[in-house]
This record gives sequence, C-alpha cells and structure tokens, in this order.
Amino acid sequence: MKTTRQPASASATNPFRSIVKQKKQYQSVEVNSLLQSEIAHLWPAIANINALQKECVAALPQLFLYCQVLHYEEHQLILAAPNAALATKLKQQLPKLQTSLQKTGWQINAIRIKVQVNQSLQNETLEKQCHMTDSALSAFGSLEKNLSKSKHNEELLGALRNLLQRHKK
Repeated sequence: MKTTRQPASASATNPFRSIVKQKKQYQSVEVNSLLQSEIAHLWPAIANINALQKECVAALPQLFLYCQVLHYEEHQLILAAPNAALATKLKQQLPKLQTSLQKTGWQINAIRIKVQVNQSLQNETLEKQCHMTDSALSAFGSLEKNLSKSKHNEELLGALRNLLQRHKK
C-alpha cells in the first residue's frame, strides 16, 4: 500500500500543533520573566566587571592576558591570577593599576589577588619565541663538541644538547 504525504496546509490544521506552539511560547515568556525579575539585579555587577576588565587590560595588557577581574564591591577590587608567579608580578604592578583605574573614574581603595588555577592555561602550548640562525646553531654545536667532558661541564653540555635538539630543522 502506497502512503501519500499530506500537504502542508493539512498539517497546519493539526490541533496538537497549536498546543505545542502555545507551550513553547509559554516557556519563553516564563524564562524572560525569570531573567527580568530574578537575575536582573546581576546585570549592573556584570557590566561593572566587564568594564573593569577592559580598563585593566588597557593598563597592564601583558599581565591581563591570563588574569581577570573576579569581583568589585565597596571600592574593593578582587583579581584572579592563574598561578603564584603571575600573582607576584601583578602584585608588583598594583600601584600602577590602581592609579590608572582611578584616573578613569573608578573608586578603588584596595585590590586583592586570588590565585585560581585555570585549566586552559595549563594546556596551552607556547610557541617558540627564539629562532636561531644556522651560524648560531653551528657555533653552539662546535662549542658542545669542543667543550671538555669534565664533571664541572656536565650541566652545560646537557643544556647545549637540549638547545641543539630543540632547534633542529
């Protein structure tokens, strides 16, 4: 038995279709009212944090590649750093950051830093920043070959081997 497909106009008269459509509209109205009533008070805080993040990036662009603004309340700013080393560098730059933020109109009396390990920072592979010329590589190679193989030179020889291995073409 061959089945025939109903035309689009016949499916539009399906009584169940209007119920589904009404349910979807009801759900979207419910979500919108929830966003407007329950979560609306968070929007100013989110806007402040985003604006502060932009100002911090402008003040200290290299440090804020990985650091971020966590919280701002009662003239106190809390920043997140992915590790202790960056937290220390950021701590050294806090007077510059605070001055810069105050110049742009932010009332900041204190800045705290929290170390929060960020998974994406750990998985990131660093691109090689130093490219050696052939003459530099050959000079390091001859140094590695001509350096005496003594107890005092073991670490230097190992470092030279590693350097030459990394920069092989």
